[in-house]
Amino acid sequence: MKLPAHAPLHLLHQAAAGTLATHSRQPEGYPYPSVLPFAPDARHRPTILVSRLAEHTRNLQADPRSGFLIVHAPDGDVLNGQRVTLLGSFEPVEPAPEIARRYLRYHPDAERYLMLGDFTFWVLSLERLRYIGGFGAMGWLDADELDPLEPLSFEEEEVLTEFFDRHPRRGGDVDLAGIDRYGADLKIGGQRARFIFDAPKMDSSSLHEALADCIERHAD
Repeated sequence: MKLPAHAPLHLLHQAAAGTLATHSRQPEGYPYPSVLPFAPDARHRPTILVSRLAEHTRNLQADPRSGFLIVHAPDGDVLNGQRVTLLGSFEPVEPAPEIARRYLRYHPDAERYLMLGDFTFWVLSLERLRYIGGFGAMGWLDADELDPLEPLSFEEEEVLTEFFDRHPRRGGDVDLAGIDRYGADLKIGGQRARFIFDAPKMDSSSLHEALADCIERHAD
């Protein structure tokens, strides 16, 4: 069935947590679900921060193949809300400063976990996804169908974040967690919100203009 344009992509930016399903080591062969906060990376893939001692981390070390379920149902009606199941393999990534900074913009409280030294970042190498957005709006996508555009670099996103933070019209309770060519992820009073652009923004100038419009709409 035909999917709404970019709906699966935006859904990956609208929820703060997802359900990770790994292959259990003990008892062997069973699916092992656990709930985790995540942040989408520049390619919209979930990045998780997990303890080396956690059962799901040990499962991933033995078999990285995973499912990751994300649900967005603000009114509590899960069956009529949006949901997406991602299939792929979670892979550990080096805790580069830019990865940590981006993750902490989404989850500031995670800084205390990073200070423990026991937590590591993992990112989902996506193969396929199944999106359900309501009656008649569902279907499968391969990973390369999610977003064909070149993602923003860490440096580009840092420049745009600084622009947002320094803008004189920025509301005091509005923070920018992340930005991509399709929209901006906001924290408004600590709550996640997605500002969807009217069209993909292909250059720095149009991205700055879109952010300025976002700031104006959320100004005090």
